[in-house]
Amino acid sequence: MKEPAVSADPTQVLAFETDCHIFDGCGFPSPGLHSFLFEPLWGDGDSNVYFNKPMLLALLGSVIVIGFFWAAFRRPKVVPGKLQMVAEAGYDFVRRGVVYETMGKREGEKYVPFVVALFFFVWMMNIWSIIPLAQFPVTSIIAYPMALALLVYVLWVSLTFKKHGFVGALKNFTGYDKSLGGALPVVMLIEAFSNLLVRPFTHAVRLFANMFAGHILLVLFTIASWYLLNGIGIAYAGVSFVMVLVMTLFELFIQALQAYVFVLLTVTYLQGALAEHH
Repeated sequence: MKEPAVSADPTQVLAFETDCHIFDGCGFPSPGLHSFLFEPLWGDGDSNVYFNKPMLLALLGSVIVIGFFWAAFRRPKVVPGKLQMVAEAGYDFVRRGVVYETMGKREGEKYVPFVVALFFFVWMMNIWSIIPLAQFPVTSIIAYPMALALLVYVLWVSLTFKKHGFVGALKNFTGYDKSLGGALPVVMLIEAFSNLLVRPFTHAVRLFANMFAGHILLVLFTIASWYLLNGIGIAYAGVSFVMVLVMTLFELFIQALQAYVFVLLTVTYLQGALAEHH
């Protein structure tokens, strides 16, 4: 499913060459940046107007999340069926375990739909990594976490200005505290840099880096299982395949955890925007 790295050296083994095994005289087709590059399904990559596999997965993920909640709640019942029960459990987990715990019910209720949608969208983008035929986490491409982090950033900044006004928002962003005396200018500069520049960057990179690393490990052990499947290497191939299973289970946990962390940070930022500055 991954696009191979094309080398000028004709002796270099490409990632898709399934007849390459250890002891055959070919090198190990290790994963790399080429594992995150895809030929356009539509359009021309040279003109930057195209539609590729990650875009398709992002679109399908959106449709799946929307379709799931629409099917679950289109005819809600007092005694819920199985689908409605699962949807209510997921919705309630985010509402009570994330939003209410951080912002409180009164302040947080209006942001519950946004946070629920964000959580399940990120989780769906992550979980594509272990779904057959897809086998790629959309969030391992930095553009997608950055777009989501930018959305949160715009909401956070706008809420801060709306709640505190122009001067109050600047104090909020810069950590203004006149009791700091001569150190105040330095503290304000550091806080402004941290809040307005570093915060959205780390919000995106935390999700991206975990999904990127997890995908590399899964691809590495998967390729190794096939590559070692030759002669005495079969014993090592079995160990590598066990690692594929272990890493898949571990990724299931990490995928949900990273979606949770992403929305938890989102709610923390919103809570900070609405909190009174002292």
